[in-house]
Amino acid sequence: MMTEYLYYLANASLTLRVVQFLHSRPQTPVSFVTVIHQIDGWVVRIKFTEQLSPQQDGDFRAFLNELGISYQPPMRVQMALWSLEGGQFPVDVMRRYQVAIVSHGSPEKEEIEAFRQQFVRGLGYCPETLA
Repeated sequence: MMTEYLYYLANASLTLRVVQFLHSRPQTPVSFVTVIHQIDGWVVRIKFTEQLSPQQDGDFRAFLNELGISYQPPMRVQMALWSLEGGQFPVDVMRRYQVAIVSHGSPEKEEIEAFRQQFVRGLGYCPETLA
Protein backbone atom coordinates (compact mmCIF):
# COMPACT_ATOMS: atom_id res chain seq x y z
CA MET A 1 0.00 0.00 0.00
CA MET A 2 1.29 3.44 -0.95
CA THR A 3 1.22 6.39 1.40
CA GLU A 4 -0.60 9.46 0.11
CA TYR A 5 -1.01 13.00 1.42
CA LEU A 6 -3.43 15.62 0.13
CA TYR A 7 -3.00 19.14 1.50
CA TYR A 8 -4.29 22.63 0.91
CA LEU A 9 -1.71 25.44 1.08
CA ALA A 10 -2.28 29.19 1.10
CA ASN A 11 0.39 30.31 -1.38
CA ALA A 12 3.15 29.42 -3.85
CA SER A 13 5.96 29.86 -1.31
CA LEU A 14 4.51 27.16 0.94
CA THR A 15 4.03 24.89 -2.07
CA LEU A 16 7.67 25.41 -3.05
CA ARG A 17 8.74 24.52 0.52
CA VAL A 18 7.02 21.13 0.18
CA VAL A 19 8.83 20.46 -3.12
CA GLN A 20 12.18 21.55 -1.65
CA PHE A 21 11.57 19.33 1.40
CA LEU A 22 11.03 16.32 -0.87
CA HIS A 23 14.17 17.15 -2.88
CA SER A 24 16.18 17.37 0.34
CA ARG A 25 15.21 13.75 1.16
CA PRO A 26 16.07 11.69 -1.91
CA GLN A 27 15.81 8.51 0.21
CA THR A 28 12.04 9.11 0.53
CA PRO A 29 10.46 7.18 -2.37
CA VAL A 30 8.14 9.68 -4.13
CA SER A 31 5.89 8.16 -6.79
CA PHE A 32 4.47 11.50 -7.93
CA VAL A 33 3.48 14.97 -6.78
CA THR A 34 0.49 16.82 -8.21
CA VAL A 35 0.19 20.58 -7.77
CA ILE A 36 -3.08 22.33 -8.59
CA HIS A 37 -3.60 26.08 -8.36
CA GLN A 38 -7.00 27.33 -7.26
CA ILE A 39 -8.23 30.89 -6.97
CA ASP A 40 -7.76 30.86 -3.17
CA GLY A 41 -4.76 28.55 -2.74
CA TRP A 42 -2.92 25.43 -3.81
CA VAL A 43 -3.72 21.72 -3.64
CA VAL A 44 -0.73 19.40 -3.29
CA ARG A 45 -1.01 15.63 -3.53
CA ILE A 46 2.06 13.57 -2.69
CA LYS A 47 2.10 9.84 -3.26
CA PHE A 48 4.99 7.63 -2.20
CA THR A 49 5.96 4.37 -3.90
CA GLU A 50 5.90 2.51 -0.59
CA GLN A 51 4.48 2.81 2.91
CA LEU A 52 6.41 5.24 5.09
CA SER A 53 7.48 4.10 8.54
CA PRO A 54 5.30 5.42 11.39
CA GLN A 55 8.17 7.81 12.29
CA GLN A 56 8.52 9.11 8.71
CA ASP A 57 4.75 9.44 8.37
CA GLY A 58 4.47 11.39 11.64
CA ASP A 59 7.36 13.67 10.73
CA PHE A 60 5.98 14.35 7.24
CA ARG A 61 2.45 15.01 8.53
CA ALA A 62 3.84 17.40 11.16
CA PHE A 63 5.76 19.25 8.44
CA LEU A 64 2.68 19.47 6.18
CA ASN A 65 0.43 20.53 9.07
CA GLU A 66 2.78 23.47 9.76
CA LEU A 67 2.30 24.68 6.18
CA GLY A 68 -1.32 23.88 5.41
CA ILE A 69 -4.35 21.76 6.17
CA SER A 70 -5.38 18.27 5.20
CA TYR A 71 -7.71 18.56 2.20
CA GLN A 72 -10.92 16.81 1.14
CA PRO A 73 -11.32 17.72 -2.53
CA PRO A 74 -14.64 18.40 -4.21
CA MET A 75 -15.62 15.71 -6.74
CA ARG A 76 -14.32 17.70 -9.75
CA VAL A 77 -10.83 17.98 -8.22
CA GLN A 78 -10.91 14.32 -7.08
CA MET A 79 -11.80 13.22 -10.62
CA ALA A 80 -8.92 15.31 -11.99
CA LEU A 81 -6.49 13.72 -9.50
CA TRP A 82 -7.67 10.20 -10.41
CA SER A 83 -7.41 10.97 -14.13
CA LEU A 84 -3.82 12.19 -13.75
CA GLU A 85 -2.88 9.12 -11.73
CA GLY A 86 -4.48 6.98 -14.43
CA GLY A 87 -2.05 8.42 -16.98
CA GLN A 88 -4.20 11.01 -18.74
CA PHE A 89 -2.42 14.08 -20.08
CA PRO A 90 -2.57 17.13 -17.79
CA VAL A 91 -3.86 19.34 -20.65
CA ASP A 92 -6.79 16.98 -21.27
CA VAL A 93 -7.57 16.77 -17.55
CA MET A 94 -7.43 20.58 -17.23
CA ARG A 95 -9.87 20.96 -20.11
CA ARG A 96 -12.27 18.31 -18.86
CA TYR A 97 -12.39 19.30 -15.18
CA GLN A 98 -11.52 23.01 -15.40
CA VAL A 99 -8.63 22.83 -12.93
CA ALA A 100 -5.22 24.50 -13.23
CA ILE A 101 -2.66 21.69 -13.03
CA VAL A 102 0.70 23.32 -12.42
CA SER A 103 2.72 20.14 -12.08
CA HIS A 104 2.25 16.38 -12.07
CA GLY A 105 4.94 13.73 -11.75
CA SER A 106 8.37 14.44 -10.39
CA PRO A 107 8.19 17.52 -8.13
CA GLU A 108 9.82 20.43 -9.96
CA LYS A 109 10.01 23.86 -8.39
CA GLU A 110 10.76 25.36 -11.83
CA GLU A 111 7.25 24.51 -13.03
CA ILE A 112 5.70 26.24 -10.02
CA GLU A 113 7.95 29.30 -10.46
CA ALA A 114 7.14 29.51 -14.18
CA PHE A 115 3.40 29.24 -13.50
CA ARG A 116 3.62 31.95 -10.87
CA GLN A 117 5.57 34.32 -13.13
CA GLN A 118 3.23 33.74 -16.10
CA PHE A 119 0.12 34.25 -13.99
CA VAL A 120 1.45 37.44 -12.36
CA ARG A 121 2.54 38.79 -15.75
CA GLY A 122 -0.95 38.13 -17.12
CA LEU A 123 -2.64 39.85 -14.17
CA GLY A 124 -0.19 42.72 -13.85
CA TYR A 125 0.00 42.20 -10.06
CA CYS A 126 0.76 39.42 -7.58
CA PRO A 127 -2.25 38.05 -5.69
CA GLU A 128 -1.68 36.66 -2.20
CA THR A 129 -1.92 33.03 -3.32
CA LEU A 130 1.04 33.51 -5.68
CA ALA A 131 3.29 35.13 -3.07
